[in-house]
Amino acid sequence: MVARINTVAFQGIETLDIEVQVSVAGGLPSFALVGLPDKAVAESKERVRAALTAVGLALPPKRITINMAPADVQKEGSHFDLPIACALLVAMGVLPAEEMANYTVLGELGLDGGLAPVAGVLPAAIAANAAERGLICPAVQGGEAAWAGGQGMLAPRGLLDLINHFKGTQLLARPEARMAMDGPPLPDLADIKGQETARRALEVAAAGGHNLLMIGPPGSGKSMLAARLAGLLPPLTAEEALEVSMIHSVAGRLDGGRLLHRRPFRDPHHSASVPALVGGGHRARPGEISLAHNGVLFLDELPEFARGALEALRQPLETGRAVIARANGHVAYPARFQLVAAMNPCRCGYLDDPALACNKAPRCAGDYQARLSGPLLDRIDIHVEVPAVPPFALAAAPAGEPTAVVAARVLAAREEQRRRYARLSPDRPLRSNAEADGHVLDAVASPDDAGRSLLTEAAQRLHLSARGYHRILRVARTLADLAGSDAVRRIHIAEALSYRRILPGRVTA
Repeated sequence: MVARINTVAFQGIETLDIEVQVSVAGGLPSFALVGLPDKAVAESKERVRAALTAVGLALPPKRITINMAPADVQKEGSHFDLPIACALLVAMGVLPAEEMANYTVLGELGLDGGLAPVAGVLPAAIAANAAERGLICPAVQGGEAAWAGGQGMLAPRGLLDLINHFKGTQLLARPEARMAMDGPPLPDLADIKGQETARRALEVAAAGGHNLLMIGPPGSGKSMLAARLAGLLPPLTAEEALEVSMIHSVAGRLDGGRLLHRRPFRDPHHSASVPALVGGGHRARPGEISLAHNGVLFLDELPEFARGALEALRQPLETGRAVIARANGHVAYPARFQLVAAMNPCRCGYLDDPALACNKAPRCAGDYQARLSGPLLDRIDIHVEVPAVPPFALAAAPAGEPTAVVAARVLAAREEQRRRYARLSPDRPLRSNAEADGHVLDAVASPDDAGRSLLTEAAQRLHLSARGYHRILRVARTLADLAGSDAVRRIHIAEALSYRRILPGRVTA
């Protein structure tokens, strides 16, 4: 007899059905695990043996063979512990084979028989529900699995609880879906004094989902502005929350199995490597750009990042996907993020201040900015200068608009975009102006005659690429939405052009 248990492997946020097969046959006692396991899976033999001993059971002194089919797919992760243990218990007659066939199982076993959390419970639960099966997962992640709906969700604290449930001596309650805690309040935009141009650019970026680059000396408020962008963005929709939570689930970052409801804000250090930013590594995991999906990726001190790491952002910025190519296959993660970057104009940061600038100015500015390629800068919609605010101006400046007031305007603009694109692109509904392209962009952002004339002349003088030309149209469409205008007019084109700044010695568009 061969005992079988259903589980999953992960390819990005997608799941692949895996069947754990156990054969207990006569012969010299042995325990063989086959099916292309990695080190963590191979070590599960000892964890399973110790867990069974902890609940008062022992492996039969026979030839035990465990196969994980399909055998040509690499099996990674400790979540195979519980499926292997359950398959052994079915083979030993402890668990009923007919009932266990109706479940997808995953979980890591401790030496005492307890269950530890694992990555990927949410996508596994969704896949199990689609296959009309229940799910068995660790108790701390029951709330995560419950969001998938369906029937037969079991979340035991340990192996003994699971055995007792099927024996009828203990009843495992159905887990309840849980949301993440609100966390600390987000910083308020009213804290920013002065910087009216930068505040306006931040509002436009939030309203249209546009990428933003802030350039200014140290201490001018670039990081403060970026930190307040998350509070301006509209809340996640149910679909977006599920997408974000699935990525964080695969990365093992869902706290207590609670779904996220705030837009992610990721701010990796400039020492981050290519796998850290884009994803990958020995065991493929989502990178920062995928963890920032449907949210904000803030890169402070942009030129200090490794050149290769920054260039790796170019494709995801266009496609909204991070594709990790391997010799044995490809893994793709969603990466529809909003890039917000900050940088000094030069290495010392004080290019425009003769009293503080280094003796290499202005040549140092060109060398410093040369670390950023033109194609990368061309993918950033809004470039804005953030000059230093004198101390006397900080003391005299009145408080600006609070986050709540600006966020209301952003939400109204986003709602207008949602209605517009649901009508124009029902097959692939767009979420913001930043995603519009092709005939959809032509339909919504074609300027009036005066605006077209201005844009054509500016494109020739600034040597705009086709990408830069279309990004100006997207920003202009957002400016029109904030103004409540159905048409894109000359004034919107003019303001959008003002955000394609020319850095000292460099052309960014």
